[in-house]
Parts: sequence; C-alpha cells; structure tokens
Amino acid sequence: MRLGWTEIILIVILVMILFMSNKIPGMMRNLANGINVFKKELKDTKKSDSKKTVKKSTAKKSVKKK
Repeated sequence: MRLGWTEIILIVILVMILFMSNKIPGMMRNLANGINVFKKELKDTKKSDSKKTVKKSTAKKSVKKK
C-alpha cells in the first residue's frame, strides 16, 4: 500500500498537533500581541499625522492674513 500526498500531509499535520500542542497557545498569544502593537502604532501615526495637518492648515491661515 502506497501513501499519496494527501495522506502524507494529513499525517504530518497530526504529528505536528500532537507534539506541538503545548506550544500552540504561546504562539497564538505572541501573534495576538503583535497584532495589538501594530494596531496601536497605526493609531499613533494617524494621530501624529492629523496634528501635523492641523498645524499646517493654521500656518497657512496665518500667512494669508498678512
């Protein structure tokens, strides 16, 4: 009896689940932390960009008044 690609892939996945089952929650936690940091940095850059545009728009208004 020969094994096809699908059977080999299934066996590999099952072995990975059996031997790495204690590491999977830690990996998912690290992934979630990375996503949260990424979202926080996006919010920070949006805030700093909006502050820069406000400063530029007020500077343009003051120049026009002269």
